[in-house]
Amino acid sequence: MKKLTLLRHAKSSWDDPVDRDFDRPLNPKGKRAAAVMGRFIQRNGLTFDQILASPAVRVIETLENVEEASGLVMEPTWDRKIYLASSATLLDVLRGASADADHVLMVGHNPGLEDLIFDLVPDDGTSPARDEVETKYPTAALAEMTLAIDSWADITEKCGTLDRFTRPRDLDPELGPNYD
Repeated sequence: MKKLTLLRHAKSSWDDPVDRDFDRPLNPKGKRAAAVMGRFIQRNGLTFDQILASPAVRVIETLENVEEASGLVMEPTWDRKIYLASSATLLDVLRGASADADHVLMVGHNPGLEDLIFDLVPDDGTSPARDEVETKYPTAALAEMTLAIDSWADITEKCGTLDRFTRPRDLDPELGPNYD
């Protein structure tokens, strides 16, 4: 069995004048949400054997804020293939994860992360958490899965269960959607 945790980058700023989407930084709410998720990771004793992450600025800043709040030392493997990747590409990246890694954290973007959950976790009505993801996989949300595989090279569709899905607003209601 392997564990896979997916973290979507925190909320980025559309107000910053950047030439490329890749360079968009986090906004203040995103930094706060990433820190909230870092404290959640710490409280729940989550540790990762390998971190695979998109090198986009908003992902780098998300991990910096998570690292500071969690107290973990995060040394991600930056992989440009994760940036705005499809689920199929993310599966290929995971197949290349370290054979020694029992728990991988992947940090990236939607819709790829959301689609990856749908591909890994059967839609058989037994996962209320999967239903929550179907509603929305918001920024800085964390999805924790157990995969029925012994090797990352063997990852395939429908091999997982979604153990827990945590959104920043579940931990701090002020981080919920702003409908004003």
